[in-house]
Amino acid sequence: QVQLVESGGRLVQAGGSLRLSCAASGRTFSSYGMGWLRQAPGKEREFVGGISRRGGYTNYADSVKGRFTISRDNAKNTLYLQMNSLKPEDTAIYYCAVNIRDNNYYAGRSEADFGSWGQGTQVTVSS
Repeated sequence: QVQLVESGGRLVQAGGSLRLSCAASGRTFSSYGMGWLRQAPGKEREFVGGISRRGGYTNYADSVKGRFTISRDNAKNTLYLQMNSLKPEDTAIYYCAVNIRDNNYYAGRSEADFGSWGQGTQVTVSS
């Protein structure tokens, strides 16, 4: 079982930047791919980005491509999401999650590829 704790969410103005962190414990962090999901009020949880076990492969939702960057530090058991040029439509609870597909090179591409997410961190972007 893996425990995930997200942090870094807050209120920010449109155009601003945030970096989210996700601290993992309970299993060997480098043995599985990771990702970020988000859920806006009244909407279903959606895929934001994913990264393979050693960080060599990443994938992003079209809505965040070019603005968000996912990375990981396996020595620190931590996953990151750098978010730039934030928009009001990025407002959501952001969750980090474990990639449930057993593949060294697969970064994930939908919510169905992930499980065991944390409690989430709220990101609010004001216009």
